[in-house]
Amino acid sequence: MIEWIIRRSVANRFLVMMGALFLSIWGTWTIINTPVDALPDLSDVQVIIKTSYPGQAPQIVENQVTYPLTTTMLSVPGAKTVRGFSQFGDSYVYVIFEDGTDLYWARSRVLEYLNQVQGKLPAGVSSEIGPDATGVGWIFEYALVDRNGKHDLSELRSLQDWFLKFELKTIPNVAEVASVGGVVKQYQIQVNPVKLSQYGISLPEVKQALESSNQEAGGSSVEMAEAEYMVRASGYLQSIDDFNNIVLKTGENGVPVYLRDVARVQTGPEMRRGIAELNGQGEVAGGVVILRSGKNARDVITAVRDKLETLKASLPEGVEIVTTYDRSQLIDRAIDNLSYKLLEEFIVVAVVCALFLWHVRSALVAIISLPLGLCIAFIVMHFQGLNANIMSLGGIAIAVGAMVDAAIVMIENAHKRLEEWDHQHPGEQIDNATRWKVITDASVEVGPALFISLLIITLSFIPIFTLEGQEGRLFGPLAFTKTYSMAGAAALAIIVIPILMGFWIRGKIPAETSNPLNRVLIKAYHPLLLRVLHWPKTTLLVAALSIFTVIWPLSQVGGEFLPKINEGDLLYMPSTLPGVSPAEAAALLQTTDKLIKSVPEVASVFGKTGKAETATDSAPLEMVETTIQLKPEDQWRPGMTIDKIIDELDRTVRLPGLANLWVPPIRNRIDMLSTGIKSPIGIKVSGTVLSDIDATAQSIE
Repeated sequence: MIEWIIRRSVANRFLVMMGALFLSIWGTWTIINTPVDALPDLSDVQVIIKTSYPGQAPQIVENQVTYPLTTTMLSVPGAKTVRGFSQFGDSYVYVIFEDGTDLYWARSRVLEYLNQVQGKLPAGVSSEIGPDATGVGWIFEYALVDRNGKHDLSELRSLQDWFLKFELKTIPNVAEVASVGGVVKQYQIQVNPVKLSQYGISLPEVKQALESSNQEAGGSSVEMAEAEYMVRASGYLQSIDDFNNIVLKTGENGVPVYLRDVARVQTGPEMRRGIAELNGQGEVAGGVVILRSGKNARDVITAVRDKLETLKASLPEGVEIVTTYDRSQLIDRAIDNLSYKLLEEFIVVAVVCALFLWHVRSALVAIISLPLGLCIAFIVMHFQGLNANIMSLGGIAIAVGAMVDAAIVMIENAHKRLEEWDHQHPGEQIDNATRWKVITDASVEVGPALFISLLIITLSFIPIFTLEGQEGRLFGPLAFTKTYSMAGAAALAIIVIPILMGFWIRGKIPAETSNPLNRVLIKAYHPLLLRVLHWPKTTLLVAALSIFTVIWPLSQVGGEFLPKINEGDLLYMPSTLPGVSPAEAAALLQTTDKLIKSVPEVASVFGKTGKAETATDSAPLEMVETTIQLKPEDQWRPGMTIDKIIDELDRTVRLPGLANLWVPPIRNRIDMLSTGIKSPIGIKVSGTVLSDIDATAQSIE
């Protein structure tokens, strides 16, 4: 079968070369358009249900909202885990699905069951599912800063909510733009219960009067003077005076009772569950751009930056957009570094081929198989939906050395057969047809064995395909790309390589002994080979004993799920005491941010305590997430490393009641998705009595 493929390929070499050219063009297009990210997405397929129950205590939210939702979602097909979290005024339910479940199928199933449970929830409470994003979808963050001091936090937040947010949501593959920080302005009515009693008015009557007075209705149309006019009754409340003049009831003497008679109306901030701060200089409003699942992070970030640049002209005077987190910097560093290493590997392989084959055109045959194999790998990646990251590109890097093995062996065998032909036909010049026949026979001689050997190497990664969960999502891309590259190399070895040899192996073919490098290596290897063959048992015994020399080193090597990666950014996530007030949380956030910014290597500090307005963030008010952008390494002090910077930050930020934690952003989100905790080690205390649980937790601390 392999022999037939080789001979048919050589016989139809024009069609094969056209196919190889088409493959290279297609592969180049695929490489350019392949989604790019730093790490593979390790998060489970999940659907988040967020339900707001304003003003209610966590226990009430748990009993009336979270419990009915979680028990209903247990029946969703494909759901393996359902987690519920209840906070002040909010409920979060996470439905985790089996591996391989389509995200949009999962979302549709959750919506079906959500409709079933809606009637069991309190009146006026409705649930919504989160964006079609993963847990690591936060790819870009920014802050709105007023440099002139003319705009307060409520105006900055309104600018974010009603302008920037909607503009950014028009960008393709942006799942959501979440607002964070600032102040949401609202009308607040403070009712005097004594006056309500004096006038004989109940609180539900006040509520009904407010709802009735804040309406707008249409009244069809009228025809006047050959024109049609639309009739509309406008009754929206637009000022404090509008609220004050609402009539609650009419007294017995016909005197109306107004809202101002029983209550005080004012504007004020909505209850704050999220606060943002920049560089220790004070509070700001900001936004978080969340990537749609499976899309190209780098392209979306580029589009976001371009859109923000065009929107700057529309901002009020003195208002500035400051980028506080940009994952594309990490993506570019990771991909550029790995691409550079791949290029280095290609060059090394090319040099080694040229040195050992001692024939430039023959070396080109082996070298050209690398980009063709790379194109094959990326084409299959494109159809499978894999993106380019350090793991998938790492699989290609592992395969590069083995991809040229078959080509080198076939070239050397062709050299041998051409050399033999020259010896058998001294003084004759080989013609074109004879050369093609010699090269074809040489390829047929070793091609089947080489094809099988490459397939064996390809199949060696089969155990990795059996990995499930996060392990499978982490190592799967590496195994896939390595397998695709090796499979492509095996196909090229029996289809394209024989043809390239026929075109390029021409002229005088050097003898094996004419290569000075080969002569040196043979001279060193030959006596060693004779010696070990003279003492076979001793050689095998030494080889067997050498296996045991790795036992002690292996026992001393630690283990870690993810390799340590310098993301270029840090997250400061201290553990604080629960129950902190918004004012105290804001003061604490500004203090820590100011201390962090004092370290010379820090470029910007964007502090967040509490949550952003998105279902993907369920952080309580006491949970601090400070994003630290570091300066480029060439601007660091001499001798500084990321570990030394973290040590200095840890010494600088020392406040009572705070337990410091410094982690990379993506790594932290992956850990929190898998374990639910933000630190490497966590202790879970379970029990039936809350006071006993709290006492035990404090004793452990």
